Amino acid sequence: MLSLIFLASLVTTNTYVWPSPQLDALESARFDQLGHNKLFGPDINPCNTDSFTGNTSGRSDAGDWIRTVRHSQRSQNRLDALIHFADEQSRPEATHLYPPSMFTVADSIAIGALLAIENCGGPEIAFRGGRADAGEPKIPGVLQPQQYLQSHIDSFARQVLTQTEMISLIACGHTFGGVQHAAFPDPEFNDTTNTLSVEHFDTTSVQFDNNIATEYISGSTRNPLVVGFNDSTNSDKRIFGSDGNATMASFAKSPALFVSTYADLFLPMLDTVPRGVQLTEVIAPLPVKPFNLQLLLDGDTLQFAGEVRLWNRTLNDMPTVSLLWDDRVGGNNNISLTPSGESTANSGRYTGVWYSFTIGEIVFLSLDAATGITSMRFLVNGTLENQGGLGFAVQDGVLFSTSSCHTSENPFIGRFDVGVRNGLNLTRVYLEQTTQDNVGRPLVVETDIPHSKTKTALPIWCQSRLKHPQTWV
Repeated sequence: MLSLIFLASLVTTNTYVWPSPQLDALESARFDQLGHNKLFGPDINPCNTDSFTGNTSGRSDAGDWIRTVRHSQRSQNRLDALIHFADEQSRPEATHLYPPSMFTVADSIAIGALLAIENCGGPEIAFRGGRADAGEPKIPGVLQPQQYLQSHIDSFARQVLTQTEMISLIACGHTFGGVQHAAFPDPEFNDTTNTLSVEHFDTTSVQFDNNIATEYISGSTRNPLVVGFNDSTNSDKRIFGSDGNATMASFAKSPALFVSTYADLFLPMLDTVPRGVQLTEVIAPLPVKPFNLQLLLDGDTLQFAGEVRLWNRTLNDMPTVSLLWDDRVGGNNNISLTPSGESTANSGRYTGVWYSFTIGEIVFLSLDAATGITSMRFLVNGTLENQGGLGFAVQDGVLFSTSSCHTSENPFIGRFDVGVRNGLNLTRVYLEQTTQDNVGRPLVVETDIPHSKTKTALPIWCQSRLKHPQTWV
């Protein structure tokens, strides 16, 4: 077990202050993996999951994520989602990439790869966010199996990687997955009659272990890039043997060395970004995290809904939790919260329990619109959780109204009513629509909301014709 948390023990993590929209989204994608409010986890659980053709195809999402991050980074020695361009997707090694919804393609590639490693037997990986996506395709950088050994050595040298590191990265990357005959018809397999088959690199193709090395050294390997009938495409054979098999022999003898070597090499690869891009600090799970808060204006009341996650708790250790909140006139309020589920991360190494802001069958709290809400705290088994005295700030100055409505399906047209609290003296209110530009990068479009002259606590500003919204924030 010590080897599994090797990397985590070397990296200092810092929790951030909630709310932070970018970090909140990245933290959820990183740690809310399976169970309640799951995000990326279903793509790699179980580890033989293939979202495209079914779990019996021989292909796996886990292997695809790891291959994608390596090939995306290797193309230009940086992780910038270059691989998502149509020109890149047309290459046989670059297919079936998931598009992002809340952050960049590059960050989603990084998260997908590290979750695949962690949930399928590999080491825990520290994660930083904030990667930027490339704006145009570049010259291909991923070599083909039939190219000469020196071409591979030179390619890794341009990434400031030694020959030993080249062998290590390829061996560790090939602990997952295999060669798809449909994408790479040149390597000839033992079963040449089935052109849709996947010939795996080792016998545990959906598990992070050193079998890629033990089977190679013992001579029992079926790796199609080692024992393929067409020797010109046996690139793993040439690469693994380029140092007299010394590196592979050391991996075969020591599973711990295999794990620690990959941990040492994978993080720098994951964090190599274009010049000028600044990654966040290592993202750690918040001990107490409000989630999916919704505050809607409904006449003279506010509908307040949401959940809170308590990290490192289980359903068997379910604490009593109360929500405490302050309003605009100095009032203090509280309510006991209801358990709503459990989530897990890193193959069950971590768990979180969730509580919802509900009263019986009512799925939201009703607050007075005039007094509103300014901040929250939580009482967990009698212990106050308030972010070190900062509290959890709640914004109630600009709110969607329940009078907003959907007026047409095709084309999609809606009326969005927005309540703006008197006293804010705002000169402009606008909605942000998250969409994508012509190369698939996240793009924010702004739409102004006309000013209201109504004399109420939260007068309604209205935009009556908004077309094709994807995500409004």
